[in-house]
Amino acid sequence: MTPGKAFLTSEEIRSLSARSDLWGMWLVGHCWGVILLALGLFALWPNPLNFLIAVIVIGSRQLGLAILMHEAAHNALFRTKAWNEFAGEWLCGRPIIADLPEYRHYHLTHHRHTQTERDPDLRLSKPFPTTRASLMRKFFRDITGQTGIKQRAQQIMFAFKMAGEVEGTPSSQDLAQAFSGPVIGRAVLANLALFALFWAVSGLWWAWLAFWLLPLLTWFQLVLRIRNIAEHGAVEFSDDPLRNTRTTLANPLERLLVAPYWVNYHLEHHLVMHIPAHNLPKLHALMIEKGHGSTMTTAPNYLSVLARASSRPA
Repeated sequence: MTPGKAFLTSEEIRSLSARSDLWGMWLVGHCWGVILLALGLFALWPNPLNFLIAVIVIGSRQLGLAILMHEAAHNALFRTKAWNEFAGEWLCGRPIIADLPEYRHYHLTHHRHTQTERDPDLRLSKPFPTTRASLMRKFFRDITGQTGIKQRAQQIMFAFKMAGEVEGTPSSQDLAQAFSGPVIGRAVLANLALFALFWAVSGLWWAWLAFWLLPLLTWFQLVLRIRNIAEHGAVEFSDDPLRNTRTTLANPLERLLVAPYWVNYHLEHHLVMHIPAHNLPKLHALMIEKGHGSTMTTAPNYLSVLARASSRPA
């Protein structure tokens, strides 16, 4: 059963659930447009400040691609299934080395068992609240690339395993099999295309390394962690959909850097997971209008979420 049916009529759900190919094209185009604008900023005015701005903005839009892939996993990014599959796979998932079918299976399990022992995301939320020192250590590992390198290495070893249960040092044949497989191989193809695109836009052969790989290993990991904490960290451990998930009322800067494409309306998403993201603010307003505001788990901004998530005494 859709949890939202306890609070919303079928007509209300239906009116908010309409999908649009135009919306999908706009969101995917917007995300890539911001990425190329940030790259172009440095190409036109190369200096350390613009380098830092480009890395941060692109890392945040890599999170945007992950969010749009999440939309496609729910078949909510486009009206047509074929467009959801193509865009979610090639325009959103593969460039950030993510696999849409694998993610969809994992994520729908999370929806079925949110904040229970069977929730695959429980490992991300159960440690909170933690101490401030522990949170800072996590952030340090993210921003220095330690988390990103570890995760990419795990993905590669998983590819080896899928290619034939590799033991010991992978051979050249193992490597070829792993990187020609459906997961890593398609990610390599997508990133080869990005390598050429970034070089063409900036005129710099090393642009992909500096403005795609570097953000993916650093800033993307940081904002991804903040997003995960905000959604389910330090909330009620129960099956109450108004208490086991959080909506964060992000300000414009937070929407740019931490919460693109309405991902901050996570409680509303869990109520009716197939509602397109651009309609989640309307669902939030409707829930408030119906008098549920006092029982919904919300936060005024991401700083307050991080303060709550790091509130355990040392």
